[in-house]
Amino acid sequence: MSRAFSSDDINKLRTLINEGVQVTQEVTDLKEGLRDTVKAIAEEMQIKPSTLNKAIRIAFKHDRTKNEADFQEVEDVLDAIGHQS
Repeated sequence: MSRAFSSDDINKLRTLINEGVQVTQEVTDLKEGLRDTVKAIAEEMQIKPSTLNKAIRIAFKHDRTKNEADFQEVEDVLDAIGHQS
């Protein structure tokens, strides 16, 4: 069963879809730019890009304490089984 949309609904949907496509493209462009910047700085400073990306995600989410607690839990498990680096 197909739904019938009013002309006002169609205009709203058209606007929403067009704006959604534009925003999605802008986000994609920004992510690509950030990726290039991270890569360049990582090379320059001899840091893994994944390390910088993780730092960015943690800073964005404001969850450094949570990550420290998670890492401590992993260390505790490895210590318990006597695993050495």
